[in-house]
Amino acid sequence: MGEQCRYDATDNRNDELLAKLENAELIPFCPEDHAFGSPRPTMDLIKTEQGIKAISNTTGADLSFAVEEYAKHFFDTHSDIDLFIGKDRSPSCGVCSARLYDEGRVLISISETGFMVKEAKARGIDAVDAEKYLA
Repeated sequence: MGEQCRYDATDNRNDELLAKLENAELIPFCPEDHAFGSPRPTMDLIKTEQGIKAISNTTGADLSFAVEEYAKHFFDTHSDIDLFIGKDRSPSCGVCSARLYDEGRVLISISETGFMVKEAKARGIDAVDAEKYLA
């Protein structure tokens, strides 16, 4: 939508997507910006013995809780959402395109679901990556 909320404080504005959605009510969101600000260190989805975690690439800290809490609050606040369009490859908002690594940082999947999307799907909200929505 043009919000400067990426990890490097730039935006992912997509005019083609915005034109396709011109008659819809759009609600901007970014769990990572909300929880950690922009710019911020990147994070990856890591498969651990305790399950999939969002791990900071700088500190190694588990950032999962902050993203999960944002997602719950967002969907509690916006309970009438009928479509979630996620940011491709995002560990928070990738619908079926987030990258998953093992604990040695070896890529094991490129089709994972981000933490915010998991919450959307748990609530029965249809979800699609932006690139697939435009296809």
